[in-house]
Amino acid sequence: MITAKAPGKLYIAGEYAVVETGFPAIIVALNQFVTVTIEESHEYGSIVSKQYQENSLYWQRQGDEMVFDNRDNPFHYILSAIRLTEQYARQAGKTLRVYHLRVNSDLDSADGKKYGLGSSAAVTVATVKALCAFYELSLSNDQLYKLAAIAHLDVQGNGSLGDIAASVFGGWVAYRSFDKQWLADIRPTVSLTELLEMPWPNLSIELLTPPAELSLLIGWTGSPASTSHLVDKIALAKTERQADYQNFLAASKACLEAMVEGFRRNDLAQIQAELRHNRAILQDLAHFSHVAIETPILQKMGALAEAIGGAAKTSGAGGGDCGIVIIDRAIETEALFEQWRANQIERLNLAVHLVD
Repeated sequence: MITAKAPGKLYIAGEYAVVETGFPAIIVALNQFVTVTIEESHEYGSIVSKQYQENSLYWQRQGDEMVFDNRDNPFHYILSAIRLTEQYARQAGKTLRVYHLRVNSDLDSADGKKYGLGSSAAVTVATVKALCAFYELSLSNDQLYKLAAIAHLDVQGNGSLGDIAASVFGGWVAYRSFDKQWLADIRPTVSLTELLEMPWPNLSIELLTPPAELSLLIGWTGSPASTSHLVDKIALAKTERQADYQNFLAASKACLEAMVEGFRRNDLAQIQAELRHNRAILQDLAHFSHVAIETPILQKMGALAEAIGGAAKTSGAGGGDCGIVIIDRAIETEALFEQWRANQIERLNLAVHLVD
């Protein structure tokens, strides 16, 4: 039996801007995982997941047609990962086989709470890793990222693929997205094997080392959000408010470059200052796009953390899900967690996951 796992993630800074080619973000991998096991079968195959047996589907009406949104359905990511990895296996001369594939996730709670830790990316990466082991394919982390990114993009159609990078590389990741139009243009002209070996324009993945005194706190607001739908709304604002959007991109890029430099210099104060700056930049984006990135409960969570010296902001697309705090680990935080509980904010006691 083959077993592979991939961690969940949270965005630290750079959200929304990172979907544009070459714009930076910082993402962290967490010690909650999607685990995929594969066992060879000789009669029929299966894909089984305890968590996803009752997964919801979203759909809209276009005329008389029901049009489904597959971006929040993890089975589509699993199937896309299988299709791409087996295409790569065939090009490597492997004979395709039949198997049982089982998925287990601890990215959501046992009672079904969805924390927004990037389950679609983690399940894609874990599926690709497991199949590469099953077919005895040796991929570097760069190639694994590229294969999983293509599989994920084929389903989601938008996004930065930064969560794929965090699930592959682990730790703290400074990430810049590749040129997705280049990928779309070149895919029909080269083999998948060639595509994974060539450099991708603008793609940058740098592992960061945080200052020793840095502590990352995570709070969950009890309100799950759909990243893909929020990104769609920002895309509309990009078209309607082009000057405002370009100003947002420039501000986000400068902020993130300064924050990455704070990591390189081991400067907690600079990292905290730029995290607060990024929060303000996202608040400006929310204002002109009319997208509720920072909900009232996330505002409350941040205010309570800032009061004791933490730097706080939303994580990811916002609209619910998680908020994060970067704070000096010497500061006592138990009283903060009690205040969070009193305001229906659940502390997620998670740690950063480093890939072996």
